Amino acid sequence: MTAAPAPPVLDSGVPRIGLGFDSHRLEAGRPCRLGGVELECEVGPVGHSDADALLHALADAVLGGAGLDDLGSRYPDTDPRWQGADSTAFVRAAVADAAAQGLRVVSADLVVVCDRPRLAPHRARIRAVLAELLQLPLDRVNLKGKTTEGADAQRVEVTAVVLLM
Repeated sequence: MTAAPAPPVLDSGVPRIGLGFDSHRLEAGRPCRLGGVELECEVGPVGHSDADALLHALADAVLGGAGLDDLGSRYPDTDPRWQGADSTAFVRAAVADAAAQGLRVVSADLVVVCDRPRLAPHRARIRAVLAELLQLPLDRVNLKGKTTEGADAQRVEVTAVVLLM
C-alpha cells in the first residue's frame, strides 16, 4: 500500500476571500448601532452583544477568509462575558488573528438590507469606522444600503466580502 501524497503547499501570495453574513430582528425602543455608529432610529437590532449585524458579518468574513472559527464559536451568545459587548472588539480581534497567520485585509465590500434605518445619511461615517477597524484607506471599503421595498421591515441583514493577502 502506498502512502497518501502530501498535501500541496499553498503559495502565501494567493489571495483569500472571506464571506460573512448576519441578520438581527429589529425591535422598537432598542438602540440602533450599525458599523460601530449609533444611529437615530425608532427600532434597533436585538442580540446578545450590541447586535451590530454589520460588524458581525464583517468579523465573520475576516475569520472565514483566514480559515478560523466563526464569530458564534468564538463569542457564543450563551457566554455572559459577551452580553452587551462592543462588536468593534470582535472585528479588531479577527483582524489581529488573521495578521497572526500572515494575512491582512486588503479590501471589503458590504451590503446592508433593511427598511429602517436609512443608511445613506450615515454611509460616509460608517465607511470611515470600517476603514479604521480594518486598517485600510477609505477607497478599499465599500458599503451599500438596500431596502426590502417594504417586504420585511422587521430585520436587518448584512453580507460582507473581504479580500485577504
